[in-house]
This record gives sequence, C-alpha cells and structure tokens, in this order.
Amino acid sequence: MSESVEERIARVRFNDQGLVAAIVQQWDTREVLMMGWMDAEALRRTLTSGRATYWSRSRQEYWRKGDTSGHIQVVHGARLDCDGDAVLLSVEQTGPACHTGTRTCFDADDLDPVRGGE
Repeated sequence: MSESVEERIARVRFNDQGLVAAIVQQWDTREVLMMGWMDAEALRRTLTSGRATYWSRSRQEYWRKGDTSGHIQVVHGARLDCDGDAVLLSVEQTGPACHTGTRTCFDADDLDPVRGGE
C-alpha cells in the first residue's frame, strides 16, 4: 500500500468524542469476539505494532489487549467500513477475548429476535 499510516487514519470518521468503533473478529473462523473503541493514536499503534490497542473510556487510558491478562490479539488485518465510521480488525486471539473470561463478548444475552422471512 502506498498510503502512509497517517493518510489511512485520516480516512476514518471519528465520532464527536474522537473515537471509532472497532469490531474484532477471529481471522480464520470469522467469529465476532468483541467491540472496543479506538482514537487515532490507538489505531496508529494497532496499525504499526501488529497488536490491538484500544482506548479505555472508563480508565481514560490506552490498553493493549493482553498486556495484563496474556490474552493477546495479533492483528492479521484491518478494514474500514464503507462510511468510514467503523473498523473491522481480524486478529489471532489467544485465550478469552472478553473481560468476563469467555471466548467472545457476544455469548451472554440472546435477544431472541423473530427470524426474518419472506
């Protein structure tokens, strides 16, 4: 890719708080693991280090996934959606992705939707 990291980050449409949603997916199975928030610096660190870094809204600090738990996310890919307001990270997840200790953050509460039909 001929674009610099800064040019790629400039294409992102960050929200009013300077954040973008990052949907995280296991690279080989496409299992959705979690959602986190990134500001421009967290995205820069993710794109340049090969490890997923997020912005913690509650702690007001950066956190690189796995630094304390050992449950790291090695980045395999990063894509911007068509509107530029969400990032899709493809990662190799080691251990649980969720802070509750489960593989995915999306296994806790089934909203039981009506299945779409014709």
